[in-house]
Amino acid sequence: MTEKMDFVGALQPAETASETAPPSTMKRQVTIWRLVIVGMLLAFVAFLAIGLNRQNSSEWRATGIAPDFEFTTFDGETIRLADLKGKGVVLNFWASWCGPCRDEAALLEAAWRREQNNNIVFLGLDYLDQEHSAKAYLAEFGVSYPNGPDLQSKAARRYGISGVPETFFIGPDGLIKSYLLLPLTSEQQLDQHIEGIRPQ
Repeated sequence: MTEKMDFVGALQPAETASETAPPSTMKRQVTIWRLVIVGMLLAFVAFLAIGLNRQNSSEWRATGIAPDFEFTTFDGETIRLADLKGKGVVLNFWASWCGPCRDEAALLEAAWRREQNNNIVFLGLDYLDQEHSAKAYLAEFGVSYPNGPDLQSKAARRYGISGVPETFFIGPDGLIKSYLLLPLTSEQQLDQHIEGIRPQ
């Protein structure tokens, strides 16, 4: 009985000591745990970013036969690439939040107005954007060729794009003749790519 009481008595000072730990020690422990949690979160984000970067750098890009896709324009028209066989197609992926897209918008619209009666079709697919922002962008630059949202980035994934702007030039035979991973910089540059898809 005495041993039991001594054992219980021996525990009591330790429990009392932990309950009466100075507030500064408790604060220090909480701060350490917060730093550990933040560190783990930052490590996870860094790991995720590295993984995405590796995925993008090794990402394939569509070549050969252009992957078919269908989309509904902001005006409610349904367009399917397969229905445009026999025409040259300029397919531009863009977004309202993309600065370089804004730099090339006027070039694309001007070329469309020149070529729309020459069996050259321009299509714009809005990438990861909000509809009201996309519509404001189109109005700002007076874009009149068919444009619509790339819902769930289906076409973007099929073409293997890694960002915007990217432009694909599809020939009358349905083959991708060329593509640009950077924004268009001149009318001459755009015309050169259009010549490669012009129907004979």
